[in-house]
Amino acid sequence: MKFEDLYQADFKLLDDAVTDWGQLVTNLTDLQKQARDGLHDKAVKADWHGVNAGVSKEFIGKTAGEFDDATKEATSIHNILQDTRNELKSYKQQLHQALDDGRKKNLTVIPSGDGGFIVTMAVHPDRAAHGTTVPEHSVADEDALRDRVQGILNNAAKSDSTASEVLMALVDESEYGFSGVVYKDRDQAEKAVQEADELARLAKKDPGKLTAKDFDAINKGLKQYHDDPLFSEEFAERLGAKGTEKFWLGLTDNREGGHLGYERGYKYAELQKNLSLTLATASQSDSAGMTAWKQEVISSGNKAVGTHGDVLGFQVMSNLMRDGDFDDQFMTDYGRGLMKTERFYTDDGRNVAWQASICPQLNFEGSDGGWDPLNGYLKGLSNNPAAATNFFNDDFIPQDSHHKSAVSNFDYLFKQRHWPMDSNDIHGVHSTAGQNFLAQALEAATTGHPAGEMPTIDTPAHTSAEANLFEEIVSATADKPELLTDRGYMSDSFGQIASEYLPDINRANTNLPHKDLLFPVDGSVAHVDGPDANKFLFAVGQNPEGYAAVEVGQKAYMSNLLQYHLDPDLPADHRWTGDHKLLVGTVAERSGEVSGILRQGRMEAIGSAAKGQDDSFDHAVAQYQNLISGGIGTAVGVGTSFIGSPVAGGIVGGAAGTATGSALQWLFQDVQGDSADHAHDTEGKVWQKGWKLNGDYAQRATELAVKRYHLNPDLVILAGNSAQQGYFNAQNRLNGEQPGMTADIAG
Repeated sequence: MKFEDLYQADFKLLDDAVTDWGQLVTNLTDLQKQARDGLHDKAVKADWHGVNAGVSKEFIGKTAGEFDDATKEATSIHNILQDTRNELKSYKQQLHQALDDGRKKNLTVIPSGDGGFIVTMAVHPDRAAHGTTVPEHSVADEDALRDRVQGILNNAAKSDSTASEVLMALVDESEYGFSGVVYKDRDQAEKAVQEADELARLAKKDPGKLTAKDFDAINKGLKQYHDDPLFSEEFAERLGAKGTEKFWLGLTDNREGGHLGYERGYKYAELQKNLSLTLATASQSDSAGMTAWKQEVISSGNKAVGTHGDVLGFQVMSNLMRDGDFDDQFMTDYGRGLMKTERFYTDDGRNVAWQASICPQLNFEGSDGGWDPLNGYLKGLSNNPAAATNFFNDDFIPQDSHHKSAVSNFDYLFKQRHWPMDSNDIHGVHSTAGQNFLAQALEAATTGHPAGEMPTIDTPAHTSAEANLFEEIVSATADKPELLTDRGYMSDSFGQIASEYLPDINRANTNLPHKDLLFPVDGSVAHVDGPDANKFLFAVGQNPEGYAAVEVGQKAYMSNLLQYHLDPDLPADHRWTGDHKLLVGTVAERSGEVSGILRQGRMEAIGSAAKGQDDSFDHAVAQYQNLISGGIGTAVGVGTSFIGSPVAGGIVGGAAGTATGSALQWLFQDVQGDSADHAHDTEGKVWQKGWKLNGDYAQRATELAVKRYHLNPDLVILAGNSAQQGYFNAQNRLNGEQPGMTADIAG
């Protein structure tokens, strides 16, 4: 900062900028509210069809979110500008005060011509007016004034330069979007950048010289700042792609610098998570520095890291991708590079690769040692639906390679891959973590939301790529059920997938005309074969968690569907039939069939168990229904968008006071206790209880709709009979035979 610039500073333009940005924040805040309460809420409640359901609704949701990010970024810029303006004004005032104080000792400051300044006498004693006393000063006084002025200029320069740096960093965060973080002032933003630089410096140290104090500082900083875009980008860029890999390998490999394992090994999992979250946040930036970082991670993934040459970059980096939401395109490009390396090391999938050898443990989150890079990557995909969908639909073996036809990543990983021994267990017990992460990644890829989360009213409708992948899952499981039944740990994810494709599954077993009206679907439809869908449900039903997800989802779906179709205000072009008896009988019967098939799977599991008992199924149902009927979400008007995703509809319908919420609460109010009381039920009792429960629930759900719309109460009895008939039909459905009809049931 030049002396003259600060001394004569005119802050009018900066004042105007602060005022303009303040007004912009006010305007954006208003637009943000309009986007949220108007644009977004109306889009959620609108009745979308076809492409609009899969594209327009999601686009509007993202657009509304951009207003929120724009408001946050504008607020940060305004705060930093205002804080910097106030600081510079203060420094100018301090400078003038310093000069005033200097004159009291006959000292003044003048520009030196090169941006600096000179401390000199204000008035030479020989030239003072007659009778005027000139104050005296010492050399120390001159030095003190010089230091004081220089200190003020240094502080002003720092304020100005750091403001410029953080403002540029904010703008560079996203080339097309906005940074979704708010900094209250320049100091806060500057501190984030400085902290990133310091921690990156520590992480760059020779692994053998890294101390426990260094480790604690890095872990603490990453934990505090991993969601901060400025910090995360600065840390990742300063450390670099290779530096990131060397840092983690240096900690975990005793041959590199694993001495810290004795002092801080118990905190390695925490650091791994914090580092992963930091890198995920950094990856969202499309600045030139982060673009280069991402490219280098991928290009060096098949090259050795460290000094021993037996660990590849993909093996290290994949373990730092397990947590957080990484950039979609980065995840997609990384996956292609990783699978190319997989093809090379397995000879196009013929052999097993990535077997753990003398290399140390690379992963500390879970049961696998992290030697297999697919494990960490698939876990990362489970947090990133868009990238997961792209990945599984990509080719593993191109059509012009060794095979006559292409093999997708889904085909290879779910059906064919030889999974390596990759376990932390000292006894060599095989870890199933990688295949469990595969199921979670498939859950994200087919549902459009992260695995382990429930869909919401904001979850986009299924895309054609998601629906096509679901078709592949159903077909593969129907052809070879042991792909799922022998890997029961996958069933919680597959049950969740099935619960979110119930409209498509119900269509598969319906030969009635206009089933698109009977079972409305948002977005793209999954076209699955009826027998295949039933085999898939039968396999899912053999696991308690899988069974629970579909059983509860189907019950919620039936209630939603009845409320939807029996509504007298339903537009004519949405109405399947005006015959209420036909409608109620059909919906209840189809729901009974799904429950019956699931019950068959449940009985299969009981029969194959050594003790022949029905443990854990009802307990799993009780746990799952807490999620779907716990009042999560906001009740909205019933429409196609409400019906198209049965689980989301169940969550929204689960809000207090809604018909679906009341029906589910009635159904499951005693299921937890029932689980304990009937844990030793035989197969026959389990089947009979299911038959009765289906009839009772169908009656309860129909009764609520009948009361709401003042309809014929005879529909209640019809619903119960139809649901029980559908339940009996399940066996025929599984055998591929024509089921009985509701009309065959008396009453």
